Amino acid sequence: MTTATHRGATRPKPGMTHLFIPGPTNVPEAVRLAMNVPMQDMRAADFGELTLPLFDGLKRVFKTDAGRVFIFPSSGTGAWEAAITNTLNPGDKVLMSRFGQFSHLWAEMAGRLGLRPEVIDVPWGAGVPVEDYAATLAADTRHEIKAVFATHNETATGVASDIAGVRAALDACDHPALLFVDGVSSIGSIDFRMDEWGVDLAVAGSQKGFMMPAGLAFLGVSAKALAASAGCTQRRAYFEFADMVRMNADGFFPYTPPTQLFHGLKAALELLFAEGLEAVFARHARLAEGVRQGVFAWGLDLCALEPRWYSDTVSAVLVPEDVDAREVIRIGYERYRTSFGSGLSQLAGHVFRIGHLGDLNEVSCLAALASAEMSLRDAGAAVEPGAGVAAAQEWFRTGERQPRLHAVAAE
Repeated sequence: MTTATHRGATRPKPGMTHLFIPGPTNVPEAVRLAMNVPMQDMRAADFGELTLPLFDGLKRVFKTDAGRVFIFPSSGTGAWEAAITNTLNPGDKVLMSRFGQFSHLWAEMAGRLGLRPEVIDVPWGAGVPVEDYAATLAADTRHEIKAVFATHNETATGVASDIAGVRAALDACDHPALLFVDGVSSIGSIDFRMDEWGVDLAVAGSQKGFMMPAGLAFLGVSAKALAASAGCTQRRAYFEFADMVRMNADGFFPYTPPTQLFHGLKAALELLFAEGLEAVFARHARLAEGVRQGVFAWGLDLCALEPRWYSDTVSAVLVPEDVDAREVIRIGYERYRTSFGSGLSQLAGHVFRIGHLGDLNEVSCLAALASAEMSLRDAGAAVEPGAGVAAAQEWFRTGERQPRLHAVAAE
């Protein structure tokens, strides 16, 4: 039971506040309980019994046999920085695309770390422009581009991109650039194939598909990327690959690690493998489509411009022009105890985001849609009561898509 302040008084509010943001996501009870353990000696001879299986488990999720996965006590942003500072040098030219807040932040970081980003801007709602990448790489006959960056799942806009297509563009012109992938809101929820797609550096975070609190960043590193780190002159200390390789060999770390989070990660990996990774991906696809069916039944649309861009972990819902998405979010939280994701940067006020990843099922998604319907109506949108929930129910029951409505106006 939680409390809330109303007219100067604090009174209990029964039940839980529902979390439907695209991260941090809900933490399963088994994971929470696994972290409730006494502190232990991170230099003890048997510490590797806890940590070494974690590295192996993460490699299974990243689908890499040839590479390795580092665990940094950090957010995903720290792993971004680790990937850049260990493999690229100041002044290196890199190819990037910008189509949402997180791809924008990645490009900004690249510039701040001394790289020379060549950024292709595309509309927010589209994804990685594979054709433009292919043309740019083919024209780079002197191989001045040292790395290609691709955001697998843009959390701000609910857009997923074709990483295999980026690899094909590199291979078509035999380009040696490293392939960087931001998989923070995809890895563990959407199929990701590090070895098959030739990804050299892939970033994920504990607070998304891994169903844990924020605090751990996972960085998949190929043999090619490790070799590049040996000749890299970029300054670094905390994120030094060589220190991690040396210490991780026996299950240890160059600094005091967050042991309780490791216990949570162990439990989270057990849940993923018990369900089966392919089943996890299929569940996310099924639940995401149910949410989309609900949105379309309201007569609303998504920020993602085409079905090929639809994300299976987050939907960014466009509200009618004379409805403020910030009001939808405020009403949802204050009146219906539900957290939705806000619109970021240029999307502020225009979208609210429903996160549908991690520890959730059909009824979870129906609850999100029901709360969103009430919040939308209270904010002035003329959506039919129950329409979104009913459409999602039919999808979950039968797998049949409902006819789409025309866009709604404000009441």
